[in-house]
Amino acid sequence: MNITLSNTSTKCVRDTSVTAVVFPFLYSILFIVALILNSLAAWIFFTIPSSSTFVVFLKNVVVADLLMTLTIPLRVLSDAGVGSWKLRAFYCRYSAVLFYITMYISILLLGLISLDRYLKIVRPFGKCALQRVRVGQVLSAAVWVVMLSLALPNVILSDQTPQVSNGRLKCTSMKSDAGVLWHVGFNYFCQVGFNYFCQVVFWGTLALMVVCYTFISKKVYESYKASKSRSQAATRRTKAKVYVVVGVFFICFAPFHFARVPYTLTQTGGMTSHCQAQNALYIAKETTLWLSATNVCLDPLIYVFLCKVFRRRLTAALCRKTLHKGAVDSPTATSTQLEMSQIGQSNRLSYNEVPQ
Repeated sequence: MNITLSNTSTKCVRDTSVTAVVFPFLYSILFIVALILNSLAAWIFFTIPSSSTFVVFLKNVVVADLLMTLTIPLRVLSDAGVGSWKLRAFYCRYSAVLFYITMYISILLLGLISLDRYLKIVRPFGKCALQRVRVGQVLSAAVWVVMLSLALPNVILSDQTPQVSNGRLKCTSMKSDAGVLWHVGFNYFCQVGFNYFCQVVFWGTLALMVVCYTFISKKVYESYKASKSRSQAATRRTKAKVYVVVGVFFICFAPFHFARVPYTLTQTGGMTSHCQAQNALYIAKETTLWLSATNVCLDPLIYVFLCKVFRRRLTAALCRKTLHKGAVDSPTATSTQLEMSQIGQSNRLSYNEVPQ
C-alpha cells in the first residue's frame, strides 16, 4: 500500500504496507484494554463526590481518556484501509481532531494535578484559591472550552474536496490554504495556529511538573529525615507515588513532541527532505503517537497509586465487598500524604486539609 507525498518538488511514495498492519493491530489491543480500564474508572469515580480539586481533575482526565478511547476504532479502520474514502475523510475532519484535543486536555489536567499536589504537600496550611473545589471545576471547564475552541478551525478549514489516490487520501489534502497555515501553527508558535501552541502546552506543562515535583521530593525527603525512618519498602512506595504522574507524562508524551515538529514541517512544505527521511519521520511519528495513546491505559495507575478512595472502591468492586461509608469516603489525605504522616509522627506533620 503506497501513498504519494506531493509537498516537495519530487514526489515521494510512502510505503505503508507495514504500518497498515502493525498499527491497526496495536491500536486494537490498546482500545480493548483502555475501554475496560476507563469504563471501570468512570463507574467508580462518578460514585465518588467531587469534594476536592484532586478528584475534580481526575474525573476530567477520565472523561478525556474515554473520549480518546472512542476515537480509536475509526483510526484502526482508517489506517487498515477498511471502508471507503468517506470514512477516512470523516476520520480526518472529526475523529482525528478529537483524538489530539483530548490528548492535550489530558496533558493540561496532569499539569493541574501536579500543581494541586504541590499545594497540598509542600504548602498544606496555606490558603490558596486553587485549592477550592469550585475553582478546580472552573479551571477544568476552561481547559475544555479553550482546547475545543482552538480545535474548531481544524474542522472548519478541512473543507476541500478530498484527493483520493489508490483508494486512499491524505488528511492534509482536505485543508484549505488557511487550514494548512493553521495546521503548521499547531507546531510552531511564531506561525499562526495550533500546532506550536500545543508544543508550548506540552513543554510548559512539563516544566511546571518538574518544578512542582522537585519541591515535593524535597519535602518527602525532609519528612523521612526528620522521622529517621529506615523502612526501605515505605521509601520505595512513597517514591513511586511521588513520581508516577511525571513518569506517565514523560514516557507517553515526550517522544511524540520530539518527533512531531520535523514531521509536520515536511508534510506542509515548511522543510524539504529526501523521501527516505520523510518515510522515517512518518514511522517515528506513528510510533510515538501510539505511545502517546497508551496514556489512556496508564492514567489508571495514577488513580490507583494516588487516590485512596478510588483504590478502596476498586478493591471492593473486584472483591465484591461492601465497605463501610466511613472507611471509604474520608477524602482528607492522598496516599503520599498519609504515608508521610505515619512516618513523620514525631514532627507532627498534618495534612488534614488535603483532599483525596
